[in-house]
Amino acid sequence: MYKAFYGLTSNPFEISPDPRLYYGTPQHNEALAILSYGIDRRKGFVVVSGEVGTGKTLLARYMLKTLSWQKISVAYIFNPLLSPLEFLQYAARDMGVPAIGRNKGELLTSLNHFLLELHRRRSTAAIIIDEAHLLSWELLEEIRLLTNLETSREKLLQIVLIGQPELDEKLNSQNLRQLKQRISLRCRLDALGSRQTREYIERRLWFAGARQQHTKIFSPESIEAIHKYSNGIPRLINVVCESALITSYALKQSVVSEHTIIEVASDLYLTGAGRKLEPQGERNAVVLAPRAAASGI
Repeated sequence: MYKAFYGLTSNPFEISPDPRLYYGTPQHNEALAILSYGIDRRKGFVVVSGEVGTGKTLLARYMLKTLSWQKISVAYIFNPLLSPLEFLQYAARDMGVPAIGRNKGELLTSLNHFLLELHRRRSTAAIIIDEAHLLSWELLEEIRLLTNLETSREKLLQIVLIGQPELDEKLNSQNLRQLKQRISLRCRLDALGSRQTREYIERRLWFAGARQQHTKIFSPESIEAIHKYSNGIPRLINVVCESALITSYALKQSVVSEHTIIEVASDLYLTGAGRKLEPQGERNAVVLAPRAAASGI
């Protein structure tokens, strides 16, 4: 509707996790590097946590794209509300395990043979689990046991858990102390700072076709207001920017004003007074578990 008016070829603020629109903040790039390192060096367990809307799923989709280039067998679990057997069946099929058995024993045998063959070819496999904070205690224990698929020197299966901060709380519980000890790498995604919010908006506009105008569609004051009302959460930035473009187009305004952002935020019931997330650049985004630290990363 507003694309031609602003010289765009696509909608810049779709909330779907399109890897083409990945914005590599220092903390997101560091998290991506940690994920790549953990899988490539066969570290077993890697954990990524972050508040709602901070870009965890987009990071996972971008990682999937990277792994496909490396020809690594990968399963992506986007709905973890499964029984242990359903989980194993889904993951095995997604990785391309041949001759999947009907029961758990046959399934694990097929999976082990498949992973050993990958290891012989100097490759590996990974399971990326999104929304991992929803995993049941029973399934988390089943996943822990999967890391017993190993040679005398390295893990045959790499597992990435991605979830909200509740995942960290669950993993820190006494019931999961064995799993926690197997986590080699952990990282966390937080909200964007003011400068990163501006860069995020301008990058999306550039990819949407606003080559010459990508820094001019939103005024500096409007970007500050967007950061204030979104608290630096990328998903909320998208929602506010999309609504602001529609409103400004209706008013035939070539530049989105601060007043428009205030109106849009009011319509969306955003007060800017939500729980303040720690912006990137003011903390170290990556925390290495003792085993990872010892490895010299």
